[in-house]
Amino acid sequence: MPDGRFAPSPTGRLHLGNLRTALLAWLFARSSGSRFLVRSEDLDPIPERDALEAQQLADLDALGLEWDGDVVRQSERRGRHDAAIDRLVAAGLTYPCWCTRREILEAPSAPHAPPGAYPGTCRQRTGPPRGVERPPALRLRAGDVAVTVHDRLHGRFEGIVDDFVLRRGDGTPAYNLAVVVDDADQGIGEVVRGDDLLASTPRQVFVAGLLGIEPPGYAHVPLVLGPDGERLAKRHGAVTLADAGSPADVLSLLAGSLDLARPGEAVTPAVLLDRFDPDRLPRQPWVFSPRG
Repeated sequence: MPDGRFAPSPTGRLHLGNLRTALLAWLFARSSGSRFLVRSEDLDPIPERDALEAQQLADLDALGLEWDGDVVRQSERRGRHDAAIDRLVAAGLTYPCWCTRREILEAPSAPHAPPGAYPGTCRQRTGPPRGVERPPALRLRAGDVAVTVHDRLHGRFEGIVDDFVLRRGDGTPAYNLAVVVDDADQGIGEVVRGDDLLASTPRQVFVAGLLGIEPPGYAHVPLVLGPDGERLAKRHGAVTLADAGSPADVLSLLAGSLDLARPGEAVTPAVLLDRFDPDRLPRQPWVFSPRG
């Protein structure tokens, strides 16, 4: 059976939104008889990265979300990412880009493109603008193509794929490239993640096609929001496992938010697996009000 995965970035402690997504990814994988894999998306050189990763894994373990095999670290897979980029370069599907983020935001974009889409400023350039010495990023020559994604929870979703970045100016492979290569190499059959990432999925499906990769299925699950209606984050206060109570209490809280347990009911992952039906999952975000 194709496998499932949870792939956090080791940038801090997992908050309840992350843990709820991890629980759902575990339930989706286990309910289909698949393995549940963990990948650390650690391409950015973050201070204390190893310690943060260890804490994230400890939180998953505390909730009883056991995973299969060794943790895969994205930073150790640069050779695979670079090889995929080299294929796209050799096919004439890329070009260098010297634009800054500010320049992109200030430039007019195509009328059918989403806000923030790259307007193609460097598409026809043969060299850097006068006076610019910074190394260029590498963009995919996509040309604002429409790509349709079929999501288990959202149904049909269509997005416009702009000329997005494959490799940043510092040489780091971009997320939308790396995640495609990593999911393919790990045999991921269904990606379960927050629905804030649905909008970027057409990019990943498009580049997968260029690389001859069959994209996985997708299930973009509702987010956890803070009391202000924004995506839950550490600025909201006590939002981590350590803040919110014992692992048993947190698992019960998360299960209740998914209509898999009564308020305060003691549950285990095995109990939740017996009750799990993806077709009956709540489709709306869960609003969590941290204490403290």
